[in-house]
Amino acid sequence: MKFIKVKSYEEMSRQAANIISAQVILKPNCVLGLATGSTPIGTYKQLIEWYKKGDIDFSNTLSVNLDEYVGLDSNNDQSYRYFMENNFFKGINIKAQNTYVPCGIAKDLDKECKEYDENIKKLGGIDLQLLGIGIDGHIGFNEPADSFEKNTHIVDLHESTIEANSRFFADIADVPKKAITMGMVSIMQAKRILLIANGKNKEDILNKALFGPITPKIPASILQLHPDITVIYSEA
Repeated sequence: MKFIKVKSYEEMSRQAANIISAQVILKPNCVLGLATGSTPIGTYKQLIEWYKKGDIDFSNTLSVNLDEYVGLDSNNDQSYRYFMENNFFKGINIKAQNTYVPCGIAKDLDKECKEYDENIKKLGGIDLQLLGIGIDGHIGFNEPADSFEKNTHIVDLHESTIEANSRFFADIADVPKKAITMGMVSIMQAKRILLIANGKNKEDILNKALFGPITPKIPASILQLHPDITVIYSEA
């Protein structure tokens, strides 16, 4: 595990963008595992800036996202497909058909989960997975539980997650109660993992997840078993 501590959100974002851009430059047709939320926005902005300068080309790159809210379609401004389009995809030259986000309005959600895992396998797995971490240690929407969920699955969101995400909605009652999320197998089989965390409120959970016992009560703790993980933590 490589741990990089920086002083600002901007520095964290730039460091993360450096790692992602190097991956794309070295392997233009790589598969990027992508995350949503407020933490990676700066990373995506930096990558867009470098693309516009001609420093990086995403035309052959593929992406798979960690999760999506159940019940929100791609036109809903709180869906993660919408988030990715407006915070990253529209700013670069990645092909729309090469971007994959779970479908939260699929008629058969169990089938959607199974097909999502199968598609990741068809793509050859994830070359670099970008992760954030929740204050309870969740990654993707893998919430604290009695066991690690291996495959893409439907999850009931914990109250703490709903409360944390309510800042993006007009009212906490509008936050979906369920999500579809990539499971631990696809995440842990990624060739490389990049975990980014910002703010003093993430310091305690990072210590527990990365230096404490491995337990499904802190889902991110399983990352200790990955052979190639970089953690960038900003104190800001």
